[in-house]
Amino acid sequence: MTDANGSATKEKSYDGFTEEERAAMKERAQELKKASRRKPAAAKVDGETDALSKIAEMSEPDKAIAERLHAIIKEHAPELSPKTWYGMPAYAKDGQVVCFFQPADKFKARYPTLGFNDPAKLDDGNMWPTSYALTKLAAAEEAQIIELIKKAVS
Repeated sequence: MTDANGSATKEKSYDGFTEEERAAMKERAQELKKASRRKPAAAKVDGETDALSKIAEMSEPDKAIAERLHAIIKEHAPELSPKTWYGMPAYAKDGQVVCFFQPADKFKARYPTLGFNDPAKLDDGNMWPTSYALTKLAAAEEAQIIELIKKAVS
């Protein structure tokens, strides 16, 4: 390809998704395939194994935050089932992902996030947050997260 001056230019290929987004979509496809092969009784146990495996792969400090979030969610919302969702640890109720942890490396972000999907009952007026940046977890942040998680599953 040449530009207006007749000089050669590089042709860029762009399909709308970043490399990281394409990788996440591939991970989701693998998760769905794996889930379809599991027996319903094994899904919860296998889902937790998958989530913990993803957490173990993370680098610090995301790994420490994800481990603590996992413990908080298991303790304060035992009705949520751990699983993976687009390659991230997630927690579902009745098969629908309520919340998830997105490590910073996943999409080359500045910070990791705790996100909530539509099934989370966090509605508050005409506008409310659905994602929270986490740089560290101290007692104050843990208390807020516990409150959010309890409200999300209420």
